Amino acid sequence: MVKAANSRGTAPGTPPRTRILVVGGGYVGMYTALRLQRKLRAGEAEVTVVSAEPYMTYQPFLPEAAAGSISPRHVVVPLRRVLGKCRIVIGEAQRIDHAKRTATVATLATEDEGTGPLEIEYDELVLAPGSVSRTLPVPGLADYAIGFKTVEEAIGLRNHVIEQLDIASSTRDPALRDAALTFVFVGGGYAGVEALGELEDMARDAVRYYHNIKPEDMKWVLVEASDHILPEVGPELGVYTVRELRRRNIDVRLETRLESCENRVAVLSDGARFPTRTVVWTAGVKPHPVLAASDLPRTERGRLTCTAFLTVDGVEHAWSAGDAAAVPDITAEEPGRECAPNAQHAVRQAKVLADNLVASLRGELLTEYAHKYAGSVASLGLHKGVALLYGRKLKAYPAWLMHRTYHLSRVPTFNRKMRVLAEWTLSGLFKREIVSLGSLEHPRAEFELAAGQGHKFPPPPPAPNPPKDSQG
Repeated sequence: MVKAANSRGTAPGTPPRTRILVVGGGYVGMYTALRLQRKLRAGEAEVTVVSAEPYMTYQPFLPEAAAGSISPRHVVVPLRRVLGKCRIVIGEAQRIDHAKRTATVATLATEDEGTGPLEIEYDELVLAPGSVSRTLPVPGLADYAIGFKTVEEAIGLRNHVIEQLDIASSTRDPALRDAALTFVFVGGGYAGVEALGELEDMARDAVRYYHNIKPEDMKWVLVEASDHILPEVGPELGVYTVRELRRRNIDVRLETRLESCENRVAVLSDGARFPTRTVVWTAGVKPHPVLAASDLPRTERGRLTCTAFLTVDGVEHAWSAGDAAAVPDITAEEPGRECAPNAQHAVRQAKVLADNLVASLRGELLTEYAHKYAGSVASLGLHKGVALLYGRKLKAYPAWLMHRTYHLSRVPTFNRKMRVLAEWTLSGLFKREIVSLGSLEHPRAEFELAAGQGHKFPPPPPAPNPPKDSQG
């Protein structure tokens, strides 16, 4: 174990600076650190941010990035650029020992150093690692399914879908063609519905450039275990969304589960079987594993037990918000209700958390987090969407426009806002880019081939020995 050089850096005779550790670089982690560096006085505290990735991903834009409407670089915010006054550590938090005020972090250099993970000491902890995909023991899921929670997964899925069109266009096997043109999405929440809507729209646009594929040759299937989709927009808009998807020949199967996807065959609980090369899993999330590797109190569902002040209940000097935290919703009519783990709450909670942390350092009063849910917006593809805002229902183009307007206002930094707006403007003037860059996932393949370490195709068999001339 190596202790981090976390000196308080104060001159002799002056009080030491408070060491604030922010675990997580997502919505809560980045926005909290951003507000802390704006509100803290010079020399008052030092902020260290531990994040598995050097950027924050604006997840509502992942479907549009997958569909090619936005460049992948513009749906992420580089932490070092926006958190110039913070110390950034790229690594995975493995354990939190709050009793000793230490966090164990495996960095990118840990394996090469051979001296064990880093141990970072702190005085105040903001634990906001977010969530990870919740998987089930479905046979074949780990081998064949694709997630949709990171920008890498979104771009990988885009490349994969276009690659399936190329396979279907070039194969002489009808069974392989049908499997390549069948796309199964599991999960009827935001991630599943928006990803399916945007990618189906993109694929429908792409097949115009294939001489032997028509839009009706593709089969898109949405599998949802409950009897409705998009519960956040209400039952009426949920029914409208199902009707709209089915109008686009998308097979929506409610009260249905994925039972197996072994051998590239999706087997559903209603008896349907779909030979497919694409299974996208978006059936929920679960708390990050580091929460279980801490000595902080958790709920039955594994989230941190928090107060409305965004402190960890019954624990001093520990704070949390977002997906990792069970925060009471004091605006709800029924008692015991918690804030939904979504971006709308996370961004607002980060602001209150940072303000309360600064107030705590200065001995001032804390403020309770209170935000009445404003509603939800969802995109179903280009110029298509649903929205429920302050009780008002929007459909089709108005909802899609509201979706873009809202998320453009929420994406961090002016730089990213302008880049996204410029891309949307250009996409309205020119045709969509339809190209797969799947080789990016294996960047050394071409060099390995050149170096003689691999072959794209097997070498031809040697020619038979020519017959000898009988006349010598």
